[in-house]
Amino acid sequence: MDNQRLFYPYPKVDVKQVLIKQGQVVVEDIPAPQVEPGTLLVRVKFSSISAGTEMSGLKSAAEPLWKRALKNPKAVKSTMEMAATRGLTHTRNVIQGKLSEGNPTGYSASGIVLEVGDGIENIQPGDRVACAGAQCAHHAEIIRVPRNLAVPLPKDLSLPVASTVTLGAIALQGVRRAQPTLGETFAVIGLGILGQLTVQMLRANGCRVIGADLDSSRIELAKSLGMDFSLPPEENNEHTLRLTDGTGVDGVIITAASPSDEVISNAFRMCRKKGRVVLVGDVGLHLKREDMFPKELDFFISTSYGPGRYDPQYEEKGLDYPIGYVRWTENRNMAEYLNLISEEKIDVEPLIHSSFEISQAATAYETLKKDKEKPMIVLLSYPESPEDAKPKRVIPNPTARASDSDKINIALAGAGGFIKGMHIPNLQALSRRYQIHAVASRTGSNASNTARQVGAQYCTTDYQEVLNDPKVDVVLIGTRHNQHASMALEALQAGKHVLVEKPLALTRNELETIRSFYETHQQAPVLLTGFNRRFSPCARRAKELIENRTNPMIINYRMNAGYIPLGHWVHTEEGGGRNLGEACHIYDLFTFFTESKVVSVQSQSLVPKTDHYSCQDNFTATLGFEDGSVATLTYTALGSNEFPKEQMEIFSDGKVLMLDDYKQLRIHGSNARGLTSKLTDKGHKGELEAFAQTLDKGGVWPIPLWQQLQATEIALQIEELIYSKEV
Repeated sequence: MDNQRLFYPYPKVDVKQVLIKQGQVVVEDIPAPQVEPGTLLVRVKFSSISAGTEMSGLKSAAEPLWKRALKNPKAVKSTMEMAATRGLTHTRNVIQGKLSEGNPTGYSASGIVLEVGDGIENIQPGDRVACAGAQCAHHAEIIRVPRNLAVPLPKDLSLPVASTVTLGAIALQGVRRAQPTLGETFAVIGLGILGQLTVQMLRANGCRVIGADLDSSRIELAKSLGMDFSLPPEENNEHTLRLTDGTGVDGVIITAASPSDEVISNAFRMCRKKGRVVLVGDVGLHLKREDMFPKELDFFISTSYGPGRYDPQYEEKGLDYPIGYVRWTENRNMAEYLNLISEEKIDVEPLIHSSFEISQAATAYETLKKDKEKPMIVLLSYPESPEDAKPKRVIPNPTARASDSDKINIALAGAGGFIKGMHIPNLQALSRRYQIHAVASRTGSNASNTARQVGAQYCTTDYQEVLNDPKVDVVLIGTRHNQHASMALEALQAGKHVLVEKPLALTRNELETIRSFYETHQQAPVLLTGFNRRFSPCARRAKELIENRTNPMIINYRMNAGYIPLGHWVHTEEGGGRNLGEACHIYDLFTFFTESKVVSVQSQSLVPKTDHYSCQDNFTATLGFEDGSVATLTYTALGSNEFPKEQMEIFSDGKVLMLDDYKQLRIHGSNARGLTSKLTDKGHKGELEAFAQTLDKGGVWPIPLWQQLQATEIALQIEELIYSKEV
């Protein structure tokens, strides 16, 4: 690639980010994110390192793979299933790719707004904000943050102090769960940063506070910030009774981190009758009935920053909870914490130990590993940039493989789990025909990690960079479904061949734009929708056996699809639902076998009795074709995952062809040879091979355009029928 394309005519600045790689802290250049609707682009000035959560993650990342596997049996099961269906080599390559990735870290930051996405009116570029969220508020020079995870700063509040906003919101939510009232006595177990903030918040509520910690220096610090009493570790319960006239405390807030179950037992024993215990930290949870039952105690869990946390509709989509029904959301908790500091009801300055520039991130983390006198808060600071500087959105890969002009240059647009787990291993296996030239992803660290893994020439967060690169031959689109049609059309208009994962389109208008493009462009690039099943060995063999049939066929296809929770993106406007997003595979397969135009489309769906299922989860589709064949799909989420996912019978000219999960094709009524394999092969690699052959030699497309359009049109018609019958 011409190096001049990697730079702009105006000043450009690197965007650095802290990543955790196999237990090590590294700082790398990444392409800056782009603003999106409902989000802010923020130039970070300070970010706060969490001595608890982040150090725990760093320690976990350094553990041997077998230790991590023991802690995550679901991942082990998933790996075993991958090995059984796709083979050991494929599985090993996927695991090695994941292990080599660097994971973003950090979840509390402050900075200056650079850009504001559509739909945000109450924050402007230049505003000072504090940001939260492990999915976005990373230790990076530029971050993209959803509106509900950012709050404007009070006028007089400093950026270093504001960068602790997430820690403050966590502590504040724990206090809210305890519901303290004026004059009550509370105990705080664990006087780390969350404990220190909790002590001050309880004092601001008019409570007396007793604190407990094994570290005497933390006890002294808490006393200097308003804590009334401390507890000797060896006699917590007796001393608590002496301090509360023999009744016990009104409540306990646990902010400690310990695997011991004794922490929570002690908390229960310290309480008066009808008292309450709130868990903010991470401790052993083998509860004892005798600790709770005699006093009729209440036990509460405090979930991170407050209501809205872990709700994608709130955090990512920006749907706020009405204040009349949910007074304190995570965003309102963040804002109130900053107000408490501004009003001098909480003092954070004594808790900040030191600040390091981002280039010294490894040293900053080492500071938090001290066995004695562990810092409460360590900050990372970020260098000033020229006012007219623009962040880089294209980063060359220093470990790029040598480019080969005889190979097909492919750019990955999207680098999610499916691209990494399926397409990248297959492209690497076909390295004599393909080379991955570029990686584009909305997340800079993911783009950078993936580019290094595959040896691409560069990575970017700007899709246009790929389209403007004359060396890119093919764009492989693997983003969320609602972006497929528009991104495919842009690539085609830029003269790039396109392999777009299914579905090709989610609306009729999108489909018509693709159709219209080819009607007006005679020498247009090749388009291949990822209908991979027709390229599987079993499907190809079945096609050979019915090629010379004399009569129409009957095809029955059963997809035991499995349940996906309704909150999953597949069911949202991003995914389009399971008919458009997955069943389209089978409509293409029917078209492949019949090579005929569809003439009738019928559908019947189950109307769920409960909200557990969607109307798209369980339906039948019956298609009539111009050649007289009839094909029926039964698609269901009602079945068991112990039963094969996909089965098919083709009835044709005295023969029955039976497909079993793309591992076996059995033939009845003929001496013709079937197929049997130990591994599931749904045609993903065959799809790439067929695409390469077309691009190398020209001629027939892997899937004729009319068949790609027909499969999508069938899915759109089924969609209309499903929803019309539901109404």
